[in-house]
Amino acid sequence: MSRSVWLRPSGPALPKMYGVLMSSLTSSARTVVYLQDKTFAEWIALNQIALLRLQLQQGQLPPQTSTNGDLDYAGRTWHWRQDVIASQVPGIERIDFKVRPKEVKGGDDDSWYVTVSGIAGSAMATPGMATALVDWDGGNVGSGQNPGGNNPTNLPNNPPQTPPPTPPIKQ
Repeated sequence: MSRSVWLRPSGPALPKMYGVLMSSLTSSARTVVYLQDKTFAEWIALNQIALLRLQLQQGQLPPQTSTNGDLDYAGRTWHWRQDVIASQVPGIERIDFKVRPKEVKGGDDDSWYVTVSGIAGSAMATPGMATALVDWDGGNVGSGQNPGGNNPTNLPNNPPQTPPPTPPIKQ
């Protein structure tokens, strides 16, 4: 029969052990708080990009500007910066949204907890609709015609084939 032996630290080892334990717990608590803040910052950025896109009329491009501001969320004040930048694709612009807690001071390019990018533009169609395909080199290809020959609006109307039923297992 084996017995477990517990060693009880005494003397100078005891305060060191408690110090290491408290340091580890404090570090873990800070990490949890940082990850919570980072999650809130990402939610703010995603919400703001969605709001910007919802405010645009169909085919409208957002103005290419940099703006910033503060908003209250989850019991804190957050500082944000939004940059709308032209992309290499005509009719599409990139939206970069950066967020950090307001009390975290930093320059224009550092101390942000998250940077989330989205797109908006006039060269995008409703998902599943191929009414106006775009030639990414600069022009409109036309209505309902795909230069690659794979036209999603003119697919054959054949239902998918179902496999035959599996015969029962004989026991």
